[in-house]
Amino acid sequence: MTDLHTTEDPALLERARAGDESAFGRLVEPRRGELHAHCYRMLGSVHDAEDALQDALLRAWRGMAKFEGRSSVRSWLYTIATNACLDQIARRPKRVLPIDYGPATDPDRGPGEPIVESVWIEPYPDEILGLEDGFDAPAASYERREGVELAFIAALQHLPATQRAVLILREVLGFSAKEVATSLQTTVAGVNSALQRARAAVEERVPDQTQQATLRALGDQEVRAVVDRYVDAWERNDVEAFAAMLAEDATFAMPPLASWFSGREAIREWALGWPLSGAWRWRVVRTTANGQPALGFYAWNARDEAYRPFALNILTLRGTEVSDVTAFIARSAEPRDREVFERYPDEPVDAAKVDDVFGRFGLPSHLD
Repeated sequence: MTDLHTTEDPALLERARAGDESAFGRLVEPRRGELHAHCYRMLGSVHDAEDALQDALLRAWRGMAKFEGRSSVRSWLYTIATNACLDQIARRPKRVLPIDYGPATDPDRGPGEPIVESVWIEPYPDEILGLEDGFDAPAASYERREGVELAFIAALQHLPATQRAVLILREVLGFSAKEVATSLQTTVAGVNSALQRARAAVEERVPDQTQQATLRALGDQEVRAVVDRYVDAWERNDVEAFAAMLAEDATFAMPPLASWFSGREAIREWALGWPLSGAWRWRVVRTTANGQPALGFYAWNARDEAYRPFALNILTLRGTEVSDVTAFIARSAEPRDREVFERYPDEPVDAAKVDDVFGRFGLPSHLD
Protein backbone atom coordinates (compact mmCIF):
# COMPACT_ATOMS: atom_id res chain seq x y z
CA MET A 1 0.00 0.00 0.00
CA THR A 2 1.16 3.54 -0.68
CA ASP A 3 3.22 5.08 2.10
CA LEU A 4 1.00 7.46 4.03
CA HIS A 5 3.86 9.72 5.04
CA THR A 6 5.90 10.27 1.90
CA THR A 7 8.25 13.19 2.46
CA GLU A 8 7.43 16.12 0.21
CA ASP A 9 9.99 18.34 -1.48
CA PRO A 10 10.16 21.34 0.92
CA ALA A 11 10.87 23.75 -1.93
CA LEU A 12 7.88 22.44 -3.90
CA LEU A 13 5.64 22.77 -0.86
CA GLU A 14 6.81 26.31 -0.24
CA ARG A 15 6.13 27.31 -3.83
CA ALA A 16 2.66 25.79 -3.67
CA ARG A 17 1.93 27.65 -0.43
CA ALA A 18 3.03 30.85 -2.13
CA GLY A 19 0.42 30.38 -4.87
CA ASP A 20 2.44 28.65 -7.59
CA GLU A 21 -0.17 26.70 -9.59
CA SER A 22 2.46 24.55 -11.28
CA ALA A 23 3.89 23.45 -7.93
CA PHE A 24 0.42 22.71 -6.62
CA GLY A 25 -0.30 20.61 -9.70
CA ARG A 26 2.89 18.62 -9.18
CA LEU A 27 1.81 17.86 -5.60
CA VAL A 28 -1.71 16.83 -6.55
CA GLU A 29 -1.35 15.08 -9.90
CA PRO A 30 0.34 11.86 -8.64
CA ARG A 31 -2.58 11.41 -6.23
CA ARG A 32 -5.46 12.26 -8.57
CA GLY A 33 -6.25 8.62 -9.46
CA GLU A 34 -6.37 7.36 -5.88
CA LEU A 35 -8.40 10.40 -4.74
CA HIS A 36 -10.88 9.79 -7.56
CA ALA A 37 -11.24 6.15 -6.49
CA HIS A 38 -11.78 7.30 -2.90
CA CYS A 39 -14.59 9.62 -4.00
CA TYR A 40 -16.11 6.78 -6.05
CA ARG A 41 -16.10 4.46 -3.03
CA MET A 42 -17.82 7.14 -0.99
CA LEU A 43 -20.41 8.03 -3.65
CA GLY A 44 -20.87 4.99 -5.93
CA SER A 45 -20.80 7.14 -9.07
CA VAL A 46 -18.06 8.16 -11.49
CA HIS A 47 -19.89 11.41 -12.23
CA ASP A 48 -20.34 12.27 -8.56
CA ALA A 49 -16.72 11.31 -7.88
CA GLU A 50 -15.51 13.71 -10.56
CA ASP A 51 -17.62 16.53 -9.11
CA ALA A 52 -16.42 15.82 -5.56
CA LEU A 53 -12.79 15.61 -6.65
CA GLN A 54 -12.99 18.93 -8.49
CA ASP A 55 -14.59 20.49 -5.43
CA ALA A 56 -11.90 18.99 -3.20
CA LEU A 57 -9.02 20.22 -5.38
CA LEU A 58 -10.51 23.72 -5.46
CA ARG A 59 -10.77 23.66 -1.65
CA ALA A 60 -7.18 22.42 -1.43
CA TRP A 61 -5.91 25.16 -3.75
CA ARG A 62 -7.71 27.82 -1.72
CA GLY A 63 -6.40 26.36 1.54
CA MET A 64 -2.84 25.58 0.42
CA ALA A 65 -1.38 28.73 1.98
CA LYS A 66 -2.64 27.55 5.40
CA PHE A 67 -1.23 24.02 5.11
CA GLU A 68 1.25 23.74 7.99
CA GLY A 69 2.67 20.30 7.26
CA ARG A 70 1.41 18.67 10.45
CA SER A 71 0.30 15.73 8.31
CA SER A 72 1.42 14.47 4.92
CA VAL A 73 0.01 16.21 1.86
CA ARG A 74 -1.69 12.92 0.99
CA SER A 75 -3.47 12.75 4.35
CA TRP A 76 -4.47 16.42 4.05
CA LEU A 77 -5.91 15.86 0.56
CA TYR A 78 -7.86 12.82 1.71
CA THR A 79 -9.37 14.85 4.54
CA ILE A 80 -10.54 17.49 2.08
CA ALA A 81 -11.84 14.92 -0.42
CA THR A 82 -13.71 13.02 2.30
CA ASN A 83 -15.46 16.15 3.49
CA ALA A 84 -16.38 17.10 -0.09
CA CYS A 85 -17.99 13.65 -0.44
CA LEU A 86 -19.82 13.97 2.88
CA ASP A 87 -21.28 17.26 1.68
CA GLN A 88 -22.51 15.55 -1.51
CA ILE A 89 -24.02 12.65 0.43
CA ALA A 90 -26.00 15.09 2.55
CA ARG A 91 -27.59 16.58 -0.58
CA ARG A 92 -28.76 13.48 -2.45
CA PRO A 93 -30.15 9.95 -1.98
CA LYS A 94 -27.80 7.00 -1.82
CA ARG A 95 -27.02 4.99 -4.95
CA VAL A 96 -27.91 1.31 -5.11
CA LEU A 97 -28.08 -1.66 -7.49
CA PRO A 98 -31.47 -3.03 -8.60
CA ILE A 99 -31.16 -6.03 -6.25
CA ASP A 100 -31.23 -3.55 -3.33
CA TYR A 101 -34.03 -1.44 -4.81
CA GLY A 102 -36.90 -3.91 -4.90
CA PRO A 103 -37.86 -7.60 -5.08
CA ALA A 104 -36.85 -9.89 -7.93
CA THR A 105 -38.97 -9.75 -11.09
CA ASP A 106 -41.20 -12.51 -12.41
CA PRO A 107 -39.34 -13.76 -15.52
CA ASP A 108 -42.64 -14.08 -17.43
CA ARG A 109 -43.11 -10.31 -17.22
CA GLY A 110 -39.83 -9.56 -18.98
CA PRO A 111 -37.86 -6.35 -18.50
CA GLY A 112 -39.55 -3.61 -16.50
CA GLU A 113 -39.31 0.14 -16.81
CA PRO A 114 -36.27 2.20 -15.83
CA ILE A 115 -35.90 4.39 -12.78
CA VAL A 116 -34.27 7.82 -12.81
CA GLU A 117 -30.62 7.01 -13.33
CA SER A 118 -29.27 9.06 -10.44
CA VAL A 119 -30.29 6.27 -8.04
CA TRP A 120 -27.98 3.68 -9.59
CA ILE A 121 -24.40 2.78 -8.79
CA GLU A 122 -22.16 3.25 -11.84
CA PRO A 123 -19.32 1.01 -13.12
CA TYR A 124 -15.73 2.05 -12.52
CA PRO A 125 -12.87 1.90 -15.07
CA ASP A 126 -9.81 0.08 -13.72
CA GLU A 127 -7.54 2.33 -15.79
CA ILE A 128 -8.18 5.26 -13.43
CA LEU A 129 -6.39 3.25 -10.74
CA GLY A 130 -3.49 2.49 -13.08
CA LEU A 131 -3.94 -1.26 -12.60
CA GLU A 132 -1.81 -3.78 -14.44
CA ASP A 133 -3.35 -6.24 -16.87
CA GLY A 134 -4.30 -9.63 -15.51
CA PHE A 135 -5.73 -10.60 -12.16
CA ASP A 136 -2.48 -12.29 -11.03
CA ALA A 137 -1.03 -8.83 -10.38
CA PRO A 138 1.20 -7.68 -7.50
CA ALA A 139 -0.29 -7.20 -4.04
CA ALA A 140 -0.77 -3.44 -4.42
CA SER A 141 -2.93 -3.94 -7.52
CA TYR A 142 -4.85 -6.69 -5.72
CA GLU A 143 -5.69 -4.32 -2.85
CA ARG A 144 -6.77 -1.52 -5.16
CA ARG A 145 -9.02 -3.84 -7.17
CA GLU A 146 -10.54 -5.25 -4.00
CA GLY A 147 -11.44 -1.72 -2.91
CA VAL A 148 -13.64 -1.10 -5.97
CA GLU A 149 -15.36 -4.49 -6.35
CA LEU A 150 -19.01 -4.01 -7.18
CA ALA A 151 -20.39 -5.87 -4.15
CA PHE A 152 -18.16 -3.85 -1.82
CA ILE A 153 -19.16 -0.53 -3.41
CA ALA A 154 -22.83 -1.51 -3.14
CA ALA A 155 -22.43 -2.51 0.50
CA LEU A 156 -20.70 0.78 1.34
CA GLN A 157 -23.66 2.79 0.06
CA HIS A 158 -25.88 1.29 2.78
CA LEU A 159 -23.67 2.66 5.56
CA PRO A 160 -24.31 5.99 7.25
CA ALA A 161 -21.97 8.56 5.72
CA THR A 162 -19.54 8.79 8.63
CA GLN A 163 -19.28 5.02 9.02
CA ARG A 164 -18.63 4.77 5.30
CA ALA A 165 -15.79 7.29 5.54
CA VAL A 166 -14.27 5.58 8.58
CA LEU A 167 -14.32 2.13 6.98
CA ILE A 168 -12.73 3.35 3.75
CA LEU A 169 -10.06 5.46 5.45
CA ARG A 170 -9.13 2.74 7.96
CA GLU A 171 -9.63 -0.54 6.09
CA VAL A 172 -8.99 0.39 2.45
CA LEU A 173 -6.49 3.22 2.76
CA GLY A 174 -4.77 2.24 5.99
CA PHE A 175 -4.93 5.53 7.87
CA SER A 176 -4.58 5.28 11.64
CA ALA A 177 -7.52 5.80 13.99
CA LYS A 178 -5.90 9.04 15.15
CA GLU A 179 -5.54 10.35 11.58
CA VAL A 180 -9.16 9.48 10.79
CA ALA A 181 -10.37 11.10 14.01
CA THR A 182 -8.54 14.29 13.04
CA SER A 183 -9.96 14.18 9.50
CA LEU A 184 -13.54 13.74 10.68
CA GLN A 185 -13.22 15.95 13.77
CA THR A 186 -14.15 13.19 16.17
CA THR A 187 -12.42 11.02 18.76
CA VAL A 188 -10.36 7.85 18.38
CA ALA A 189 -13.00 6.03 20.41
CA GLY A 190 -15.67 7.32 18.05
CA VAL A 191 -13.67 6.11 15.05
CA ASN A 192 -13.17 2.65 16.53
CA SER A 193 -16.85 2.34 17.38
CA ALA A 194 -17.94 3.45 13.91
CA LEU A 195 -15.45 1.03 12.32
CA GLN A 196 -16.81 -1.91 14.31
CA ARG A 197 -20.39 -1.18 13.25
CA ALA A 198 -19.40 -0.58 9.63
CA ARG A 199 -17.43 -3.83 9.40
CA ALA A 200 -20.37 -5.84 10.71
CA ALA A 201 -22.82 -4.21 8.28
CA VAL A 202 -20.59 -4.69 5.25
CA GLU A 203 -19.79 -8.31 6.10
CA GLU A 204 -23.52 -9.08 5.98
CA ARG A 205 -23.73 -7.82 2.38
CA VAL A 206 -20.55 -9.03 0.68
CA PRO A 207 -19.60 -12.61 -0.29
CA ASP A 208 -17.38 -14.60 2.08
CA GLN A 209 -14.62 -14.50 -0.55
CA THR A 210 -13.69 -11.36 -2.47
CA GLN A 211 -13.61 -11.40 -6.24
CA GLN A 212 -9.87 -10.85 -6.15
CA ALA A 213 -9.40 -14.00 -4.07
CA THR A 214 -11.66 -15.94 -6.47
CA LEU A 215 -9.90 -14.64 -9.57
CA ARG A 216 -6.46 -15.32 -8.15
CA ALA A 217 -7.45 -18.86 -7.18
CA LEU A 218 -8.68 -19.49 -10.73
CA GLY A 219 -5.69 -17.84 -12.41
CA ASP A 220 -5.78 -15.66 -15.50
CA GLN A 221 -5.98 -18.60 -17.93
CA GLU A 222 -9.03 -20.16 -16.26
CA VAL A 223 -10.74 -16.76 -15.89
CA ARG A 224 -10.28 -16.21 -19.63
CA ALA A 225 -11.74 -19.66 -20.32
CA VAL A 226 -14.84 -18.93 -18.22
CA VAL A 227 -15.35 -15.56 -19.90
CA ASP A 228 -14.82 -17.12 -23.34
CA ARG A 229 -17.56 -19.70 -22.65
CA TYR A 230 -19.90 -16.94 -21.53
CA VAL A 231 -19.21 -14.85 -24.64
CA ASP A 232 -19.61 -17.87 -26.92
CA ALA A 233 -23.01 -18.70 -25.43
CA TRP A 234 -24.32 -15.19 -26.04
CA GLU A 235 -22.88 -14.79 -29.52
CA ARG A 236 -24.50 -18.11 -30.51
CA ASN A 237 -27.79 -17.26 -28.72
CA ASP A 238 -27.39 -20.51 -26.78
CA VAL A 239 -29.57 -20.07 -23.72
CA GLU A 240 -28.83 -23.56 -22.37
CA ALA A 241 -25.07 -23.02 -22.47
CA PHE A 242 -25.55 -19.63 -20.79
CA ALA A 243 -27.78 -21.06 -18.05
CA ALA A 244 -25.37 -23.93 -17.41
CA MET A 245 -22.70 -21.40 -16.42
CA LEU A 246 -24.86 -19.78 -13.74
CA ALA A 247 -24.81 -20.55 -10.04
CA GLU A 248 -28.13 -21.91 -8.81
CA ASP A 249 -28.79 -18.69 -6.86
CA ALA A 250 -27.39 -16.34 -9.53
CA THR A 251 -28.76 -12.83 -10.10
CA PHE A 252 -29.03 -10.75 -13.27
CA ALA A 253 -29.65 -6.99 -13.02
CA MET A 254 -29.85 -4.30 -15.72
CA PRO A 255 -29.71 -0.69 -14.50
CA PRO A 256 -31.35 1.69 -15.37
CA LEU A 257 -34.12 -0.95 -15.40
CA ALA A 258 -35.33 -1.67 -11.88
CA SER A 259 -36.14 -5.27 -12.80
CA TRP A 260 -33.74 -8.05 -11.89
CA PHE A 261 -33.95 -11.83 -11.92
CA SER A 262 -33.00 -14.31 -9.22
CA GLY A 263 -32.01 -17.95 -9.66
CA ARG A 264 -30.66 -19.94 -12.59
CA GLU A 265 -34.05 -21.12 -13.84
CA ALA A 266 -35.68 -17.68 -13.63
CA ILE A 267 -32.78 -16.10 -15.51
CA ARG A 268 -32.90 -18.86 -18.12
CA GLU A 269 -36.65 -18.32 -18.61
CA TRP A 270 -36.24 -14.55 -18.96
CA ALA A 271 -33.26 -14.91 -21.34
CA LEU A 272 -35.15 -17.41 -23.51
CA GLY A 273 -38.05 -14.98 -23.84
CA TRP A 274 -35.99 -11.85 -24.44
CA PRO A 275 -32.23 -11.36 -25.04
CA LEU A 276 -31.49 -14.94 -26.18
CA SER A 277 -34.79 -15.49 -27.98
CA GLY A 278 -33.09 -15.12 -31.35
CA ALA A 279 -34.60 -11.68 -31.94
CA TRP A 280 -31.18 -10.08 -31.54
CA ARG A 281 -27.63 -10.83 -32.63
CA TRP A 282 -24.82 -10.07 -30.20
CA ARG A 283 -21.12 -9.31 -30.41
CA VAL A 284 -18.94 -8.89 -27.33
CA VAL A 285 -15.72 -7.02 -26.51
CA ARG A 286 -13.80 -7.99 -23.37
CA THR A 287 -12.64 -5.44 -20.79
CA THR A 288 -12.51 -5.06 -16.98
CA ALA A 289 -14.50 -2.92 -14.56
CA ASN A 290 -14.50 -2.61 -10.78
CA GLY A 291 -11.56 -5.02 -10.72
CA GLN A 292 -13.72 -7.74 -12.33
CA PRO A 293 -14.19 -9.30 -15.78
CA ALA A 294 -16.49 -7.12 -17.88
CA LEU A 295 -17.97 -7.34 -21.36
CA GLY A 296 -19.15 -4.68 -23.77
CA PHE A 297 -22.28 -6.07 -25.47
CA TYR A 298 -23.19 -4.85 -28.96
CA ALA A 299 -26.56 -5.50 -30.66
CA TRP A 300 -26.90 -5.77 -34.46
CA ASN A 301 -28.62 -2.76 -36.01
CA ALA A 302 -29.96 -3.58 -39.48
CA ARG A 303 -30.52 0.07 -40.37
CA ASP A 304 -26.91 1.00 -39.64
CA GLU A 305 -25.58 -2.38 -40.77
CA ALA A 306 -23.36 -2.44 -37.69
CA TYR A 307 -23.33 -3.66 -34.11
CA ARG A 308 -24.19 -0.79 -31.77
CA PRO A 309 -23.28 -0.55 -28.04
CA PHE A 310 -25.97 -1.85 -25.72
CA ALA A 311 -24.69 -2.80 -22.25
CA LEU A 312 -21.55 -3.22 -20.16
CA ASN A 313 -21.83 -6.52 -18.27
CA ILE A 314 -19.80 -6.95 -15.09
CA LEU A 315 -19.41 -10.61 -14.11
CA THR A 316 -19.05 -11.87 -10.56
CA LEU A 317 -17.65 -15.39 -10.31
CA ARG A 318 -17.95 -18.05 -7.65
CA GLY A 319 -15.38 -20.59 -8.67
CA THR A 320 -16.05 -21.25 -12.36
CA GLU A 321 -19.76 -20.36 -12.04
CA VAL A 322 -21.22 -16.92 -12.72
CA SER A 323 -22.97 -15.84 -9.53
CA ASP A 324 -24.05 -12.33 -10.53
CA VAL A 325 -24.30 -10.24 -13.69
CA THR A 326 -24.86 -6.50 -13.62
CA ALA A 327 -25.54 -5.15 -17.11
CA PHE A 328 -25.27 -1.37 -17.30
CA ILE A 329 -27.44 -0.48 -20.29
CA ALA A 330 -26.33 2.35 -22.58
CA ARG A 331 -29.77 3.55 -23.64
CA SER A 332 -31.96 6.50 -22.71
CA ALA A 333 -34.15 5.94 -19.64
CA GLU A 334 -36.70 8.60 -20.51
CA PRO A 335 -40.30 7.60 -19.65
CA ARG A 336 -41.99 5.66 -22.44
CA ASP A 337 -44.33 2.71 -22.85
CA ARG A 338 -43.29 -0.54 -21.22
CA GLU A 339 -43.23 -2.24 -24.63
CA VAL A 340 -40.30 -0.01 -25.62
CA PHE A 341 -38.12 -1.49 -22.90
CA GLU A 342 -39.06 -5.03 -23.87
CA ARG A 343 -37.22 -4.30 -27.13
CA TYR A 344 -34.57 -2.06 -25.57
CA PRO A 345 -31.76 -3.15 -27.95
CA ASP A 346 -33.80 -1.79 -30.89
CA GLU A 347 -33.95 1.70 -29.36
CA PRO A 348 -31.77 4.40 -30.95
CA VAL A 349 -28.28 4.72 -29.49
CA ASP A 350 -28.03 7.42 -26.84
CA ALA A 351 -24.70 9.10 -27.64
CA ALA A 352 -24.22 10.54 -24.15
CA LYS A 353 -24.93 7.20 -22.46
CA VAL A 354 -22.64 5.34 -24.86
CA ASP A 355 -19.86 7.79 -24.12
CA ASP A 356 -20.40 7.35 -20.38
CA VAL A 357 -20.74 3.57 -20.33
CA PHE A 358 -18.54 2.53 -23.28
CA GLY A 359 -16.26 5.51 -23.92
CA ARG A 360 -14.91 5.50 -20.37
CA PHE A 361 -13.77 1.92 -20.85
CA GLY A 362 -12.11 2.51 -24.21
CA LEU A 363 -14.69 0.38 -26.00
CA PRO A 364 -15.44 1.11 -29.68
CA SER A 365 -18.50 3.13 -30.73
CA HIS A 366 -19.61 0.33 -33.07
CA LEU A 367 -18.54 -3.01 -34.54
CA ASP A 368 -18.85 -3.94 -38.22
